[in-house]
Amino acid sequence: MARRGRYDLLNADLMLLLGSQVIFVSAGAMTVTMAGIIGTQLAPTASLATLPVSLMVLGTALAAFPAARLMQKVGRRTGFVAAACVALLSCAMGFWGLQKASFSTYCLGTALLGISLAFSQQFRYAATETVAPERAGLAVSVLLMGSVGGAIIGPELVARAGYIFPDGNLQGALLGAGMLFCLAIPLLSRLSLTAGGDADRSVAAGGRLDVKTLHPLVWLAVAGGVLGQGLMTFVMTATPVSMHVLDGHTLVDTAAVVRIHVLAMYLPSLASGWLISRFGARALMALGVVVFLLTLLSALSGKTVAHYGLALLLLGVGWNFLFVGGTTLLVEAANPANRFHAQGYNDAAIFGSSALASFAAGAVLNQLGWHAVIISTLPPVLLLGCALVWLYHKPLPVHDAALR
Repeated sequence: MARRGRYDLLNADLMLLLGSQVIFVSAGAMTVTMAGIIGTQLAPTASLATLPVSLMVLGTALAAFPAARLMQKVGRRTGFVAAACVALLSCAMGFWGLQKASFSTYCLGTALLGISLAFSQQFRYAATETVAPERAGLAVSVLLMGSVGGAIIGPELVARAGYIFPDGNLQGALLGAGMLFCLAIPLLSRLSLTAGGDADRSVAAGGRLDVKTLHPLVWLAVAGGVLGQGLMTFVMTATPVSMHVLDGHTLVDTAAVVRIHVLAMYLPSLASGWLISRFGARALMALGVVVFLLTLLSALSGKTVAHYGLALLLLGVGWNFLFVGGTTLLVEAANPANRFHAQGYNDAAIFGSSALASFAAGAVLNQLGWHAVIISTLPPVLLLGCALVWLYHKPLPVHDAALR
């Protein structure tokens, strides 16, 4: 059977990226669910309980720009396969860390996972390269739908870890994730994307990014991603510790809330691509700000499992609207001649802020409590809302269509 054309929405490359997205999101969701709990067991002080998650996000932040540049030189396929191999190594390192009750070794494993996730964050940009430019938002939405499977599998690996490895507590979750990455390697090796390598060097040579001359809408796209990811990470990282350690909710209930949250991050992709096509990326981002404000109200209203669940559900929806909207706006507004640079800087900023947020979450929660975690997110949400109002009707820049 002939392979679908490059500009068909459901083309072969996008389907391979979709399957790989499930696997990488599973590992991330698994780590967020259990890393804080492992931290409370192994960390030398309670304030370092969220350090494993912080190092995962920091690894993503530090590797974001190098990942984009590497794929510019060697191509998407080679970069993605290398990322799957690093992720497999991270599972082995984490497994060994739990086996030896070594907090530092486990943290090294989460940091390696973060590096691999920096490459997988490029899946969404790769998805836009498989379709016509006007379908970029739809391609991102289709890709993020693959994360629904990851949202189910990741926390389930934690909840069922004892079935996978009966004598190893949470080691079974890492063993299961390692098996998934063994599947990701052959999936990604079948990609036929041409972005990067020789096909992109002529563009890259004249595509140096000058941040001083970036269009305001590029800055708005970056701000949406940075604040959406940062605030989501800040609240999400604090939630398992607040629920299970401070409020005494069961591990099953805690995993269920994280599962609801991760599902809520990606299920809206069923509608977000259509919303962008109908109303535009900036309208979707504005809706995301509104949902974030509803998240804060819900989180401040109580500490039952239902309150945590509703707050984390809304948090996921708000993140989706800002992330999909910001990614699409970046593709629309950035000059395609320096897209790898723009994507690398964007992801570095997003996950740099996310790393700071995940580390701060443990300190704020430990010193000031859950309500302080929530209230501190209000000012940046309001600032982003003001920026959207200011730039809502600003025209998109015009670039050379031949470069797209």
